[in-house]
Amino acid sequence: MLNRLANETSPYLLQHKDNPVDWYPWGEEAFARARTGDKPVFLSVGYSSCHWCHVMEKESFEDPEIAALLNENFVSVKVDREERPDVDAIYMRAVQGMTGQGGWPMSVFLTPDGEPFYAGTYFPPRRQSGMPSFRDILAAVLEAYRERRDDVRAAGDKVVAYLESQNRPAVAAHELSAGVMNAAYRALAATFDAEHGGFGSAPKFPQPLVDEFLLHYWHRMGEVRAIAMAEITANMMARGGIYDQLGGGFHRYATDPAWQIPHFEKMLYDNALLGTLNLHMWQATGKDLFRRVTEETLAYVEREMLHPSGAFYSSQDADSEGEEGKFFVWDAAEVDRLLRPELSRVARAYYAITDEGNFEGRNVLSTPLADEEVAGRLDLPVEELREALREVRTRLWEAREKRVRPNTDDKAITSWNALMLKAFAEAGSALPNRAFVRVAERNAEFIVGSLLSDGRLSHTWRASDGGGRAKIDGYLEDYACVVDGLLTLYEATFDYRWVTQAVEFAGRMIDLFWDAEEEAFFDTAGHADRQAGDRKLLVVRPRNVFDSSYPSGASTAALALLRLAVFTGEKEFERYAVRSLLSVYGLMGSVPSAVPRWLAALDFHLSKVKEIVVIGPREDPATQRLLGVVYDRYLPNKVVAGAETPPEKPPSPLLEGRIPIGGQPTAYVCEDYRCTLPSTEPEGLAAQLGFRVRS
Repeated sequence: MLNRLANETSPYLLQHKDNPVDWYPWGEEAFARARTGDKPVFLSVGYSSCHWCHVMEKESFEDPEIAALLNENFVSVKVDREERPDVDAIYMRAVQGMTGQGGWPMSVFLTPDGEPFYAGTYFPPRRQSGMPSFRDILAAVLEAYRERRDDVRAAGDKVVAYLESQNRPAVAAHELSAGVMNAAYRALAATFDAEHGGFGSAPKFPQPLVDEFLLHYWHRMGEVRAIAMAEITANMMARGGIYDQLGGGFHRYATDPAWQIPHFEKMLYDNALLGTLNLHMWQATGKDLFRRVTEETLAYVEREMLHPSGAFYSSQDADSEGEEGKFFVWDAAEVDRLLRPELSRVARAYYAITDEGNFEGRNVLSTPLADEEVAGRLDLPVEELREALREVRTRLWEAREKRVRPNTDDKAITSWNALMLKAFAEAGSALPNRAFVRVAERNAEFIVGSLLSDGRLSHTWRASDGGGRAKIDGYLEDYACVVDGLLTLYEATFDYRWVTQAVEFAGRMIDLFWDAEEEAFFDTAGHADRQAGDRKLLVVRPRNVFDSSYPSGASTAALALLRLAVFTGEKEFERYAVRSLLSVYGLMGSVPSAVPRWLAALDFHLSKVKEIVVIGPREDPATQRLLGVVYDRYLPNKVVAGAETPPEKPPSPLLEGRIPIGGQPTAYVCEDYRCTLPSTEPEGLAAQLGFRVRS
């Protein structure tokens, strides 16, 4: 028999529709049932590509005895954290406050009013390694709820008070200065892993936003160690097993300090941010490795994560055929069978393949040595090695394509789509690759065509038999990421309608999520919102300012509004951004790894932003040469405006009075809308930007 999740759109919730647990989706029905029956709520939060979520489902939620305990004594609610980031954020903060750690699956016990009073993550079906069994937990929680109700209420009240205190903006600064960036850099340098890159030990997660701040700091201060830290990290990840050496794209994280053994799920947001980081590393260093990784990562997304509508899928599982990583790993003997001896020798040397393996007797491919070093060890010319590698990759790829693939979570999340839109648009401009720009354009058309209704964005969308189904009103992160992505798409296309659309979304974002009393953005809309009934189920109105695996909605909003103010000349957008920056200024120097996008926004605000205007047909080779100069080097604090021909009524102050000189495509470099002499030659433009054209 199907349970109440059968009518949901989330692939994660649908994975649980056949469980014997009488699951409810998040909503008033579940909490009304808890109040009527005087039962505690068991809240289980996860996502479709979460390995341990699958484990707990098989061990506990498919067990008839455990299901009977839950059905008789609890109201069980299943939530997809990607679909409901507000619910996830509130209760994850509660779990971390109650236990000192967090993760998924997240298991929280609530009163019928939604107040958490006991929490944890994964619980095994039987006691093991000092962990209580899930059955033991259920019995203890039920006993406490029935026999010690006052203690339960007191615990819930205490947690809610903690959550409310965490949501209040910190004491605001009175002014912004660059000094906090120095403190942030020193704090990051003190925890840097100089041998392997990244920060801390295992498990080691990519932190592309931190590396982006290091590039900002290097560009501002000329601090060589800052770019060295970012480069070591990007290089080690690109050569390690965390990067899919055959198919492109990054896995979620590494289980070891050296980035060799990954947790194999692939997330859309990771690949958007890491693709962009590698693009910026190529601009900063000129090294081909980073360009190749950018191209391969976006090619992977276009090949495997793109719906015909233009939407990007959310993630791919770590597991296939019930085994973690089975799709990606290799037996040495299998490689020997697939390749003739001379090619097997090359594959073993290049991909560090051994008979013993590095992952449960099999091999996660990595490329620890440069081509020249491998060629030297094999006594081969470098070009001969590279020719052999092309055949090796083709044969291994063809063999891997015959395997059972990991499942794909095919829902589209608006904010993640916008992050990837931005990655494709910027890479398309810089590499240059107009096919990448066209992918970004299709995604933007999808967002405004399928995710926009009555002026409001939806948070998720999933294809269905009838076309597509959008669900849940958008959050701050959705609006902020879309505004930022559309501005980058304008830079890649010179189509000003994307700026116009960004202005509309920015206005709606401020109306919905800005709290005038607190002078800060919140993640969910105010109580006057049309989903007010649903929002009242939340014990607090969430406000997350921390940048974790992807940037917070608030930090993205700040940066996007600063950029939008430059494009439009509307200073009001800048004022909202500055007030938002002031509210978190104290965190920037003390916990920089938690607020790197804020630091990047601060750097943009305090810099003399380069306003680069190009007038000329986008496909004209002369225009492309000028744009090639703009994107050839790392220039973090710039905006690029352009038009095919001088507009009669310039939609932006950046375009006022900008005309082609001598009928040639022409570039202007401006600051605060004041420009230097126009340039029609790449060398002149490069000189105005402070560097020489790369050979």
